[in-house]
Amino acid sequence: MTRRILLGSIPAALGAQRILEVKPAAADARIAYGPDALQFGDLRLPTGKGPHPLVINLHGGFWRAAYDLEHNGHLCEALKLKGVATWSLEYRRIGNGGGGWPGTLEDVKAGAAHVKQLAAKYKLDMKRAVAMGHSAGGHLALYLGAEVPWLAGVISLAGVADLGRAEELKLSRNVVKEFLGGTPAEVPERYQAASPIERLPLRKPTVLIHGERDDTVPIEIARRYEAAAKQAGDKVKLIALKDTKHFELIDPATPQWAAVEKSVLEMLRIS
Repeated sequence: MTRRILLGSIPAALGAQRILEVKPAAADARIAYGPDALQFGDLRLPTGKGPHPLVINLHGGFWRAAYDLEHNGHLCEALKLKGVATWSLEYRRIGNGGGGWPGTLEDVKAGAAHVKQLAAKYKLDMKRAVAMGHSAGGHLALYLGAEVPWLAGVISLAGVADLGRAEELKLSRNVVKEFLGGTPAEVPERYQAASPIERLPLRKPTVLIHGERDDTVPIEIARRYEAAAKQAGDKVKLIALKDTKHFELIDPATPQWAAVEKSVLEMLRIS
């Protein structure tokens, strides 16, 4: 059974599994961006009159229907307390009708576009809007960075930044092949369109935060992306965290969260 808790009441780090199980405080608004039941976003707004800087947040779960956006509510609540609005997107995933290629990518693009329609009502500062995501959501955040010109930057948390390499490594029971419907040899155009490393240069500030002990998405993927992005002329920074695995990055009660929070506030120019 899950239980609802307030962010401030978390006494210690939730841990890899409990961050997926413990419900965060409810969003301020849940808003549809499309006709499907899974095409919606959770909007959280800080106090004050605004306009509020914005993080478009993408949850992980290896693009599978087994995982939804709920667990990312903890980090969204933490950013809300720091004066940052968050638009946390749900999207169709593998196992959902229309999920996978290309529906998942179409959804996150539509969700990002829709938040511009909300900007006036909710006093969002679209000149200070960045994309951030964890794991598969890190891939989607980098994908949005390539697709959405008005985004000011991207933060990838343990992101799958190189789909070709992830397919070679057969991550999560060969999920990339399942997501894109084939290998790079079979559907090369899909990898070229969907893999962040193939979309360089991004031409906007990018921060990669990755645990050195991550055995879900190995840090070598972040290092490959960093090297390729620098070669392409992008402004990119990799923050490699010692003694860190996969889920600490999205748990605001961990010491690792400080690096995430600092990167968000710096990119949004919040002192």
